[in-house]
Amino acid sequence: MATSELKTRLDAEIKQALKAGDKVRLGALRMLSAGITNREKDVLHDLSDDEVREVAAREVKRRSESIEAFSAAGREELVAKERSEREALADYAPEQLTEQQLDAIIDEAIAATSATSLKEMGAVMGAVMAKAKGKADGNAVQAKVKAKLGA
Repeated sequence: MATSELKTRLDAEIKQALKAGDKVRLGALRMLSAGITNREKDVLHDLSDDEVREVAAREVKRRSESIEAFSAAGREELVAKERSEREALADYAPEQLTEQQLDAIIDEAIAATSATSLKEMGAVMGAVMAKAKGKADGNAVQAKVKAKLGA
């Protein structure tokens, strides 16, 4: 199996960051590379570009969660570092859905499951997350579904 284009690009960008002395970007890209390697060991095959994007999406989400936690604690220097890392990884993550696209997927899922109350929220969430996998934050989707089902 050929090496994915994203992994090849990642290796090149790691070398570039190393030469440029960009420690934050280098650290983030190396962390992504390690995550990819660990995932390959788990699934016992080379990852495709889509699978690499899934790993990158997880890393971006971790950075976003860290940014929230550090902001709440008033640790602005760590917030800035995490934002820089998130920006470095964003090129590898799937493109996020717009609000309109997400609303359309939720409306479609509600219609498909015939959901009318919060009791059917699980079915709606399952349908939405299957379509929006890695392209939307689960908490944001949950909030929108709750609002549409009348919470």
